[in-house]
Amino acid sequence: MLGIIKKILPSGNDRQINRLQKVADRIEALAPEMEKLSDDQLRAKTNEFKERLTKGETVDQLLEEAYAVVREAAARVLNMRPYPVQLMGAAVLHEGNIAEMKTGEGKTLVATMPVYLNALEGKGVHVVTVNEYLASRDAEIMGELYQFLGLTVGLNVSGLSKEEKKEAYAADITYGTNNEFGFDYLRDNMVLYKEEMVQRPLHYAIIDEVDSILIDEARTPLIISGSARKLTELYIKANQFARLLTAETDYTYDEKTKNVQLTEEGITKAEKFFAIENLYDYNNVQLNHHINQALKAHIVMKADMDYVVQDGEVMIVDSFTGRLMKGRRYSDGLHQAIEAKEGLEIQRESMTLATITFQNLFRMYNKLAGMTGTAKTEEEEFRNIYNMNVIAMPTNKPVARDDMPDLIYKTMEGKFKAVVKEIEERHKHGQPVLVGTVAVETSELISTLLKKRRIPHNVLNAKNHEREAEIIENAGQQNSVTIATNMAGRGTDIKLGEGVRERGGLFILGTERHESRRIDNQLRGRSGRQGDPGASRFYISMEDELMRRFGSENMMNMMERLGMEDDQPIESKLVSKAVESAQKRVEGNNFDARKQLLQYDDVMREQREIIYKQRAEVLGAENLRDIIEAMMKSTIERAVASHTAEEIPEEWDVKALADYLNATFFTEGEITEKSLRGKEPEEMIEEIIEKVNEKYDRKEEDFEPERMREFEKVITLRAVDSKWMDHIDAMDQLRQGIHLRAYGQNDPLREYQFEGFQMFEAMIASIEEEVSMYVMKAEIRSNLERQKVAEGTAVNPKEDAQPKKKQPTRKTETIGRNEPCPCGSGKKYKQCHGK
Repeated sequence: MLGIIKKILPSGNDRQINRLQKVADRIEALAPEMEKLSDDQLRAKTNEFKERLTKGETVDQLLEEAYAVVREAAARVLNMRPYPVQLMGAAVLHEGNIAEMKTGEGKTLVATMPVYLNALEGKGVHVVTVNEYLASRDAEIMGELYQFLGLTVGLNVSGLSKEEKKEAYAADITYGTNNEFGFDYLRDNMVLYKEEMVQRPLHYAIIDEVDSILIDEARTPLIISGSARKLTELYIKANQFARLLTAETDYTYDEKTKNVQLTEEGITKAEKFFAIENLYDYNNVQLNHHINQALKAHIVMKADMDYVVQDGEVMIVDSFTGRLMKGRRYSDGLHQAIEAKEGLEIQRESMTLATITFQNLFRMYNKLAGMTGTAKTEEEEFRNIYNMNVIAMPTNKPVARDDMPDLIYKTMEGKFKAVVKEIEERHKHGQPVLVGTVAVETSELISTLLKKRRIPHNVLNAKNHEREAEIIENAGQQNSVTIATNMAGRGTDIKLGEGVRERGGLFILGTERHESRRIDNQLRGRSGRQGDPGASRFYISMEDELMRRFGSENMMNMMERLGMEDDQPIESKLVSKAVESAQKRVEGNNFDARKQLLQYDDVMREQREIIYKQRAEVLGAENLRDIIEAMMKSTIERAVASHTAEEIPEEWDVKALADYLNATFFTEGEITEKSLRGKEPEEMIEEIIEKVNEKYDRKEEDFEPERMREFEKVITLRAVDSKWMDHIDAMDQLRQGIHLRAYGQNDPLREYQFEGFQMFEAMIASIEEEVSMYVMKAEIRSNLERQKVAEGTAVNPKEDAQPKKKQPTRKTETIGRNEPCPCGSGKKYKQCHGK
């Protein structure tokens, strides 16, 4: 077996494979012992393992025995016995690494062993899949195995009540999607009562199709948002203006960077159209932004490629999977600009209440592992960002698929003619064909061409993903032709129908090279599972986007000189190498972009962890007085320090300090300038804290302890939530403009880290001040109730609802300057908050 492995695997893997092979051999050696056990004895092993863990053994020490138990149980319950390569993959997952296993090698069964082993600790194991269909399927099928062994299984999908979610998370093993685990984490940190939290601390997760979630979706933040009021007229007007512009004359478009810029003539047109003197005047910042988004909507965003219009709504198409991302919206007004372009009703812009990227969500687990058919090309990223190594596993049977060299055509028209001809030939011989496309429009074009030839086929694209699994499962039947956008149907096996092996197995036809080699490899990997025959070939034209972006002009000129026909292909290793080097360049750029995103997002991650920890302490504490006293002490120290900053005591602004203290903690006259004058700052702080604590004691005496404690929580939660929400928005605004600092020879990331820290410090000070003031000055009402600062909606592909935000309640009536200030200071409004 090792001889075969060495032929298949890159040499860097050999040492790991040798080690894992020994682990698999030791597990297999336990098989006779396990076979002798009755069902009840096999089941009893679970409690025995749990007991051994409590006595000091580790899960690492139990691995071989536990895996042997699962292997035997799988044979009895599922009629499946893991192969040695699956045992090796299972060992990789337990170590917190990535097992690269080809399509059809049984990744779902591989996961059962590390899942069982780690679930014995009783801290919960999450199995993460790319969609709810796969989560439900795996939870149901593999659930039988876990239940046989005495473990509980939960399924976490959208639409469950809090109680149902809590139950799912309380199970030993929880199946669900990456979106749902992420949104639950965010929602848990917005609850008003500790009992409403559904998740336990994040312990161990295995991610199926790990490259899809941690690479392809790494830049997609999960957002819980509420709507912000923005006028729609500007979108409509900017859209009307964008329609009048002519390429090159009025604007320039850089296809590589996807950047659109107005020319001088375009700027003059804008100034005339909007009747303004200078488009770049400070007062026109918002207008400028709307014009830019309108240009992006018209020139960069393509209908049926980047988005589709369905039921009067703009639906984003996931560029990696070709699926519709229901409920997800482009941010920063781009979605509204597209709605204006398409003549649809313009929805309100949203405001972020909570957000996290998958990169930071999954790095919070104590241990993380993953499986996929293609991860080696992104090994550096997995190691640097997630501290996971990629280990390529050998296949159970040698791969028999024939990966043929690319065929290169001069024009797109010539390429598609050849594609249809190839499909027709193979269809005549009864060989199933899976056609992979990069865009929705390509799949529809091929479908139209096949209809003209009367070739029956299935189209699986973003407009038709409900039947995804069913269509993909039947793609290996005789005579079937399936057109699929990119990675549609990922996670579903294509099994060959009767008589297909004799006809050459499944033929994969790629109509274009993707900018990532990994996604091309995934398409190829749909054929040739478990030693099945199969073949794959990519058809490329010099007009393809990847070729256009990376200099196909020389090659095009050469083909012109040779007088080649449109549908006459060349097979050239030189071109194939050029394509691969272009793909490597794009992958490198994408990695850099994700790395940079993570560096920026790490600033928010640190801040988010501090706030969420503080919030959890507030929810869990019986008595907040110690926390609030610490907040008041900080507020007093800051106030004294800022008013006594000058070196000469005579220059200290003691009157202003007394006014501030009375406005924040006391009533007018309680602290006088005279009482503070002549004291050192430390003495002032000591005296003020003493008075504050006396007032706190008096307040406590007036109310029963239970109401006082609830009052503290109501005030603290409201301050933390409202300030944090505004802070997220402010950080987002800072982030969008920070790149301009590079023009001043400053490092934008350093500037963002520094300013972000300052803004966070200011937010903490603001929370402490607000809590101090309300605890000291607000009246405790009989109808104490914790209230959400805003109602949020998860911006989730599975949810259709548009985000709505409940505004914080504010007094809208005008306060007269001579009326008492509503803050309760006892001062007139003009002398307090009306200054």
